[in-house]
Amino acid sequence: MLRHSATWFAALLCWLAVLFIASSISSVPYPPGPILHLDKLAHFSYFFAGGFVFTGWLLRKNPEKPSWKLILGTTILAMAVLGGLDEWHQTFTPGRNGNDLWDWLADLLGASSGAFFFKAIHRKLKSDS
Repeated sequence: MLRHSATWFAALLCWLAVLFIASSISSVPYPPGPILHLDKLAHFSYFFAGGFVFTGWLLRKNPEKPSWKLILGTTILAMAVLGGLDEWHQTFTPGRNGNDLWDWLADLLGASSGAFFFKAIHRKLKSDS
């Protein structure tokens, strides 16, 4: 099932839907505590998953001879755009601050990490089989 690009595309669509819904919520409660900038960790984590899924989808489109430069570059560029659009979307949501450069950077770092993590485990799984 994970070998089909349609599975990865469906996961990507679900990821996008949850991103849109989460960005439409007026205020996101973060529990008070010792972790500063917990929202940046949330951005990083969510976009890590997005970068992972997007990379998986692109790989499954041409699994025999993947061009990792193209896959990783496309993933990072697409996630940078999606992170920017997400920040812009939040400017229209009451009670949310949008256009936060630090949130966008957390998105970009998370997505890049997710993409490179996918590449690393894909290579490991492929060599183990």
